[in-house]
Amino acid sequence: MRVIVNGESREVAEGVSLADVVAQLTDAPRGIAVAVNAAVVPRGGWTATSLTDDDRIEVLTAVQGG
Repeated sequence: MRVIVNGESREVAEGVSLADVVAQLTDAPRGIAVAVNAAVVPRGGWTATSLTDDDRIEVLTAVQGG
């Protein structure tokens, strides 16, 4: 199955959850916001959110600075 993560095409297994994709991208999911098809998914919903072919996932990391 193909999904788009931050503008890049990725192959993932059928039935993969949003939590699985986020875990592939980072070891520490603190300070991260995730949207699927332009809808923000709260962290508590990542495991229950199944992905389908051509879903667009945006993973944003909070950055501190000035």
